[in-house]
Amino acid sequence: MAAAAASLLHLATSACSPPRVRLVCPTTGRRSPLRAAPAPPPPRAYKVTIEHGGESRVVEVEEGETILSRALDEGIDVPHDCKLGVCMTCPARLVAGEVDQSDGMLSDDVVAQGYALLCASYPRSDCTIRVIPEDELLKVQLATADD
Repeated sequence: MAAAAASLLHLATSACSPPRVRLVCPTTGRRSPLRAAPAPPPPRAYKVTIEHGGESRVVEVEEGETILSRALDEGIDVPHDCKLGVCMTCPARLVAGEVDQSDGMLSDDVVAQGYALLCASYPRSDCTIRVIPEDELLKVQLATADD
């Protein structure tokens, strides 16, 4: 009976253990244990300096996050409305660095002049951005629409 119990214990232990998988190299015929794939790198974060209301705050914004969403999460009271890049209530000037704002509605020549919408701006480097009055951006955007 002891032999049967030991045999059952061995089978139960084997069934609970994960199977060992070995890969065989087709060239050398050597076996190697299967290794887990390395973990993906963490998302890249950029330091973004936000100048607003006479103050400067540095926040870390992840690559897939908008500057507006991080500013709001950090308690920075910046103007905003639709969060879709169409209403132009979150205007800014890019002082330094790079942002991707291809989701926004600003014309290419306005973007080339350094204007940005916080809700459609994804940092692509450490950068500095200054919140500006909505009227300033509207004048530039409307002036380029006449061209």
